[in-house]
Amino acid sequence: PDVLMVAKDRAVRMAVIAHWLAKVETRLVGQLHMNMTGYLASRPAWQRWLRTLPMRWLFPYLDQIIGVSEGVVDDTVKITGMPREKVIAIRNPVITPELHAMAEAPVDHPWFRETVPVIIGVGRLSPEKDFATLIRAFSRVRKVRQCRLIILGEGPLLPELEALIAGLELQESVALPGFQANPFAWMKKAALFVFPPAWEGSGNVLVEALALGIPAVSTDCEYGPRETLGDGKFGPLAPVGDDAALAEAMLDTLDNPLPPEVLRLAVEDFTIDNSARRYLDVLFSHSPDG
Repeated sequence: PDVLMVAKDRAVRMAVIAHWLAKVETRLVGQLHMNMTGYLASRPAWQRWLRTLPMRWLFPYLDQIIGVSEGVVDDTVKITGMPREKVIAIRNPVITPELHAMAEAPVDHPWFRETVPVIIGVGRLSPEKDFATLIRAFSRVRKVRQCRLIILGEGPLLPELEALIAGLELQESVALPGFQANPFAWMKKAALFVFPPAWEGSGNVLVEALALGIPAVSTDCEYGPRETLGDGKFGPLAPVGDDAALAEAMLDTLDNPLPPEVLRLAVEDFTIDNSARRYLDVLFSHSPDG
């Protein structure tokens, strides 16, 4: 092929080796969705070294690396030592016509038939998403304002989160409906979207919420949310794991939501057309026909 694009670091490393063995002139482009430093932060030092050393050896042989955010780009440069001009950010093609069509579907949940504001979170119930902090923050919000919380998703921390909800006596105001094939319909009907991760690569679901015109709050994790929210211009950022600060941001946003048209403006770079155009520019920038 003229170009080979490979996603994720292990596959990228194998592609570099295959490129050597094949002795071809194929342009080789890697793609990373993950903040590797955040992902490896809890691992022992030897595991971090074992994962990142091959990246430092092999990634410089790529023609280009695409990260899904400027933060992922910075993290990749730091880990691999590659020249900054060989590592670029392209936004994920998150916003599609189907997104808005799916958001108009009905949702059979009684809370959406009432006037009490519903706060929503979406994601895998796993440590990096840190929904425990969201539940603690909601408990604070609930003490001063009537509202409800729905968290969509499934994962290994479900029993732990259910125990936390019970311990805080929130069973009547927090729901965990599990995986939903169409989360956009749920998000569209919410008063507030909250994105609480401990680390992130970009944060597609935050982009989707803003594209639907839903006011959003996020933790200021590495990387992605600060870029998406324009350093707080399009939604407040709270320190990671700080449920008191997150609760304050949630209350402020419920009281003073930004207009939907302003929120959609924040994520216009994430449309499928804009993203595809950028990918084509990078993939074929050195091809004979490009």
